[in-house]
Amino acid sequence: MITRVIDRNFANMRLDRFLRKAFPDESLSVFFAVIRKKKVRVNGVVGKANQMLQEGDTVCIYENFKSVDADSQGATNVIQFPANQNEGDKPSTGFAKAKSTWGKATSPSEKQSGWGANELDIVIQTEDYVVINKPSGLASQPGSGTRPGESLVEYLWEWGRREGLDFKPTIAHRLDQETSGMIIAALHGDTLRELTRMIREHEVDKFYFALVKGNLKKDKGTINETLTRTDAAKGSKMKVGETGKDAQKAVTHYRVKQHYEGYDLVKIKLETGRMHQIRAHFASIGHPLLGDTRYGDFALNRDVKKQLGLHRLFLHSCRLEFTWHGDKIVLDCPLPKELQSVINQLKPLRFERNH
Repeated sequence: MITRVIDRNFANMRLDRFLRKAFPDESLSVFFAVIRKKKVRVNGVVGKANQMLQEGDTVCIYENFKSVDADSQGATNVIQFPANQNEGDKPSTGFAKAKSTWGKATSPSEKQSGWGANELDIVIQTEDYVVINKPSGLASQPGSGTRPGESLVEYLWEWGRREGLDFKPTIAHRLDQETSGMIIAALHGDTLRELTRMIREHEVDKFYFALVKGNLKKDKGTINETLTRTDAAKGSKMKVGETGKDAQKAVTHYRVKQHYEGYDLVKIKLETGRMHQIRAHFASIGHPLLGDTRYGDFALNRDVKKQLGLHRLFLHSCRLEFTWHGDKIVLDCPLPKELQSVINQLKPLRFERNH
């Protein structure tokens, strides 16, 4: 057993955050496990992850941490912050792995065993939510055209089962199957309700990288055109600029990160999150995304596939920013290798445009 007494530095801090601060050498999964298994008590009462600690509280952990010397496991210590480290100094940050860890199933038995759950590229995991770096080609959730057990949601369910969660991890928003990058999944019902509210009320800033055809006339701008969904046998599409009752407001902000010969790399911030919003908006202004098989330039797609090796949509969710329980959260996810390889083959244009 490990016993710690809370001093003024840890007062008014959540229990799960206290554990991360007090035992920085332990993995997050260890903390979540001991809380779930009711092995943490505060003043003799089973601790909750989100409960606030007070100065003088006694925290008892009925588990032996590898980072704590055996001689001090049962000792009662007052925990203090490391020197020059104060709560709130910096925003919480997370980074996806430099290279994808996703593998390929080689047999039906591997797929049935939930192999994808073992390959999740986790950007950050907290007691409340987990952020996953989704690869291109993986559907966000089950649906027509997706084989049973082979969507991100189903992999998350399997991962949650292995983690011993009592709630099925549930994504708070979606990405198109062809789009890569970050998706937030809630690990509790109240977390899901709060995240979906934040996304609905535009409290989660979502940023994307896209490579578009041609060079934009302005280095930054906003596309503010309605989108109307149309369904067809070949798949749903969004029409731009309709005024009917089904038309939805859609606003896309962009800034050119780099001009290349024949292409622009743009960073995009969504104000709204409609289906195919980025793809439809940029196609509507004559700058479709490379690799877009629904709204793109099909002849150009064939050329870049052959010349640059681009075999997918060039759209990647690269950053999430939001405030969670008073903390500023900033999560970054660099371009996957197959997209960075395309960029490396392009010739930059070094000139300034007039705004």
